[in-house]
Amino acid sequence: MPFIPHTDYEVKEMLNAIGADNIEELFDEIPAELKISELKNIPSQLTEMEISRLMHERANQDNTPICFAGGGAYDHHIPAAVWEIATRGEFYSAYTPYQAEASQGSLQVIYEYQSMIANLTSLDASNASLYDGASALAEATLMAVRANRKSKSKRILVPRTVNPVYRKVTHTLVKNQGIKLEELNFDLQQGLIDMASLPAEPGDITAVVIPLPNYFGVLENVDELTDWAHKHGALVIAVVNPISLSILTPPGEWGEKGADIACGEGQPLGIPMSSGGPYFGFLTCKQALVRQMPGRIVGRTLDLDGKPGFTLTLQAREQHIRRSKATSNICTNQGLMVTAATIYMAIMGPDGLEKTAIASHGNNKKMLEKLTSKKSITRTFNQSFFHESVINIAADNASVLKKLAANNIVGGINLKSDYPELGDAILVCATEKRTVKEIDFFTEQLATAIAS
Repeated sequence: MPFIPHTDYEVKEMLNAIGADNIEELFDEIPAELKISELKNIPSQLTEMEISRLMHERANQDNTPICFAGGGAYDHHIPAAVWEIATRGEFYSAYTPYQAEASQGSLQVIYEYQSMIANLTSLDASNASLYDGASALAEATLMAVRANRKSKSKRILVPRTVNPVYRKVTHTLVKNQGIKLEELNFDLQQGLIDMASLPAEPGDITAVVIPLPNYFGVLENVDELTDWAHKHGALVIAVVNPISLSILTPPGEWGEKGADIACGEGQPLGIPMSSGGPYFGFLTCKQALVRQMPGRIVGRTLDLDGKPGFTLTLQAREQHIRRSKATSNICTNQGLMVTAATIYMAIMGPDGLEKTAIASHGNNKKMLEKLTSKKSITRTFNQSFFHESVINIAADNASVLKKLAANNIVGGINLKSDYPELGDAILVCATEKRTVKEIDFFTEQLATAIAS
């Protein structure tokens, strides 16, 4: 069946009704140079059986390798109960909860999620999620520009120690809005934001982005950076790993006043890596900024009979109708992912999250000790870390990672394209799932790949 299930006669009748000769006329405002004449490598049509076979073949290509890569998506253990509950019909197919009276279950889940994320980041309010960590940072940037009314410059200081993908996505989403993203360099020996790269006379700065842990897995001097930003009238946007917050100081407690906005990737909270998605982004803030927060917020209230109930709150009509006045035109509620994350956090509890973080840190420490026992492998930054670290190898990192992949190992992330000054550097990660046997196997295979 065609994508548009209409006969040629029906299509002609509809075009005649609106005074158009053909369907192409409906898109005549699109410049010809932007139109694609054909979709290469896309078959014209496949049957349901053929599509099913193709998708299974491609899914099987992923195999089940041992993963020592991180960089924003992490191979954590997910309790079986999480997705057994999340895929129940009540959650799996639930529609956007516009009608509170028909959506109490979905609304309560979102409310519980917001409460947990706000508590984890030690900030006052949370929205109901965004697409992913990268778009969450972009939204936090736009939010900071709206919220910091004393600043007119739209200057955002963004360290190079922030995930490169996050920086690229943020640039794409804000570049046409007069917002200036100014890079802060990092210390080549420590892998931290170089305090000397902070402007001596900063002038008007709207916000400063601070990652914890940073992209290299290193723990930044968040207290000092937060106080510096506030001293110069800038808001602080924290980019954080939610699992790490069970053992690290949360953004709301950084420095004297705490970060103003916190965001990040929610994938570590019970979401499978799934070849890259879908994931979800989280965003929290201080109460004073809550009206600038994009997306929806669910609140708890009492009905006329005094019974508790849940409903959407602080969601302006502009979000759906007057789009030019909306706080965001790209945010979404990744409902199913948020449901799974809520169940995950409820099952794990504070103790479970803390044990996961401690075990991940411990495994990364063991891995570094094993790796650096080989003469061909050195640790790049000798600083405190969470569960990721940068290593340098005595060989071309791209070819080495390719050899590891042939042995069913995802050996890390090649940093050469984004950080050429680091040479043959690889970002490696160990979560609580990595066993001593796997770490030993990885160490020997990496050393062999370097030598061969």
